[in-house]
Parts: sequence; structure tokens; C-alpha cells
Amino acid sequence: MQSRREFLKQSAVVSMAPTLPAFLRKSASATDPGGEKILVVIQLSGGNDGLNTVVPYRDDLYYASRQELKLSQDSVIRLDDFAALHPSMRDMADLYQKGSLAIVQGVGYPDANRSHDVSMAIWHTAKTDPESHRDAGWLGRCLDRKESRPRVPSVVVTAADETPQAVRGRKCQVANIDSLDEFRFASVPKQNDSMNRAVLNDSPSPMKSQATLVEFMRQTAIESQWTVEQIRSVAGPDSRPRNTLLDRLGNSFAKQMSVIAELIRADFGSTVYYAAQSGYDTHSIQRNRHSELLGALSTAIGAFMKDLETSGHADRVLVMCFSEFGRQVQENASVGTDHGTSGPMFLVGKGVRGGLHGTAPDLSKLVDNAPLHTTDFRDVYAGILKGWLQVDPGQVLDGHLSLANVLL
Repeated sequence: MQSRREFLKQSAVVSMAPTLPAFLRKSASATDPGGEKILVVIQLSGGNDGLNTVVPYRDDLYYASRQELKLSQDSVIRLDDFAALHPSMRDMADLYQKGSLAIVQGVGYPDANRSHDVSMAIWHTAKTDPESHRDAGWLGRCLDRKESRPRVPSVVVTAADETPQAVRGRKCQVANIDSLDEFRFASVPKQNDSMNRAVLNDSPSPMKSQATLVEFMRQTAIESQWTVEQIRSVAGPDSRPRNTLLDRLGNSFAKQMSVIAELIRADFGSTVYYAAQSGYDTHSIQRNRHSELLGALSTAIGAFMKDLETSGHADRVLVMCFSEFGRQVQENASVGTDHGTSGPMFLVGKGVRGGLHGTAPDLSKLVDNAPLHTTDFRDVYAGILKGWLQVDPGQVLDGHLSLANVLL
């Protein structure tokens, strides 16, 4: 069995061009009848095992490192002669075949931190300095510079206990929504209610005087009430829940995506929607659990994209999936995997340049049983900022290369 590494060594012609070929099919600056561009962020919480997600099914080192967790060549969904998707990811494989799925391999950052909290803070803020982790997140900084619709939250977060650091900014506002069902037939809360159905979070801001703070709180209450009224107009008694494929999936992640789909169908107006799927910290008995997670992710994304296509919003939406780190190459004694470093990112939408991008992890070059990253995640962010959200990456990120012409 020949590994990808050996194949490249033996190839007569090895391209000396940049490792990432070009990423957006069309620039966000093009005039589209569908309206403003939307970014949907999906956080895979816990550290997704990238090697069993995008599988190097021709690499001997993969099979030598995983006696119990390895996926056979006959079971995986082959993408090319070396990479394959996990067998439970059939819907995402279909998107790949249609050119609507871009997979960026080996994404991470230098000197990767293997703590959940620290690494997640790095991904959320796009900064490695711990002192910067109390500041605004990368999307918060972006949305602070991007004009949004009046009285519409820039971000909607589904099923989150708290606002993700990534979307916290100085000015942008975030609505946390558990379920639109809570708004159906519900009365509009008064300004002094706890706003437990929809919480509009104003981003961190510089210290205000007492008088300014009172006005700030009053304005926040007014905007919160306005947000609830807007959501009720989407989910109220004249708008019954739809029995879509996404709704019928029934799992908690699909429910989050259903909320997002319904708000997009109603042209709610937010720029960023944020969902999370937990459970990826698979230290023990990983095989079945990981398969269930990836299956739920894949089917929900597939149903979500079909819903957008049906409603005519597919051209407007880019979906980005990330996890705070990958897992180690060698399986552990508990038939699981421990915290690693790099992993794949997924970009889904009609605007992406589908295919495999970047360089696959080299399993012969490991640091503490984990592969080195080959693409900095901040470069992917820069591409999304420039090519999709039309915000100068230089105003948000510190000196990272934009991959807008690579992935989008």
C-alpha cells in the first residue's frame, strides 16, 4: 500500500504553486438578487477527530496507529486516491460531489494548546496571547465594522448557555434563541421582563459614566423588546412550524439548524448565525459515538442546504465548521483518542470552490503524537472576511494571508 507521502516523492511533476488552489466561485461584491450574505458558524465542541473524519485511507501509518478505530478502505467514502470521508457522512459527500463542499486539511496554529478552554479562546479571538482573550472575538470585530440592518441583531446564537466569545464585539448585538416554539402564541414581554425567551446581548464596551450607563441600559431594553417582537412575527400564530426534513431529524443539533433555516427563510436580517454540536471529546470508546456525531452533523447540513435551496436563499449562505483541535494519531488504551492539534475545516455553500484544499497531515512528522498544522485557521478566517463578508481582514486579524481566492 502506497502512502500519499511516497506518491508525492515518486511523482515526476510536483507543482511548485501555492498549496491552496483558488476558494470562492464568485465574489461577495457581485450583485446577487438574494440579498445580504450570511455566515453560519458550526462549532464542533470537544475536539473533533480529524483523521477519522477526513480519512487518509491509503496511509500505512494511519492503520498502524489505530488497531480498533481505523476505518477500512471498503467502508469510507472516497474523495480522491488518498482522502475519504467517514462512512456516516453521506450527505456531505453528496455536497462534495456537487461542488458545494470545500474541505481545508490540516488547519491549526503554531504551538497548539491542547486545553479546551484555551484553544477555543484562541479560535474565538484569533489571538494566541491570553491577555487578548478577554477582548472582542474575531466576528465581533468584523461586525463592529460592518453595517447591519437597523434594530436587527447582527448575530443569532442557538442553544448556547452564553454568548460565544467569537461574536462579542464593541457595538454588535447578539440574540440568544433556544427555540422559535417559545414565541408561538406568546405575548410580547415588557421592557422590564427578564427577556428569558430572547436575550439581546450588547457587546463589551469601554467604561461608561453613570448617566451614559442608564441610557445604554434603556436603549438595550428597547432593542431587546424590538428583537422579541421581530422574532414573534416570524414564529407567531400565523406562522406554524414547518414539517421539513430538517425538523423530522429530531436531534438537538438539527433543531438548532431548523431555527436558523426558519429565520433565514423569513429574511430576519442577521449576518451571522451560530450553532454548536457538543460531544467530540472522545477519550474512550470513540467509534460509535463519533459515527453518531458525524452522521447527525452531515444529515443536518444536508437537510439545511436543501431547505435553503427550496426557499431560494442558498446563494446567500456560507456554512463554516470548526473544532478547537483535532485528536492524536495513536489511539489510547480506552479505545479513544486524546487531545491533538490540527484538523479539517468544512466550508459549505453554492459559493465555495468545492474540493480538497491545503496539505493533508504528514503522519510521519508528529509532535507528541499529533500532526503539525499545514494551514493557519486565521488565513481561512481572512478569506471569509474578505471574500464573503466584505470586511478588510487587516482591520480584524493581524497580518494573516487571505485565502478568499482559494476557497471561495
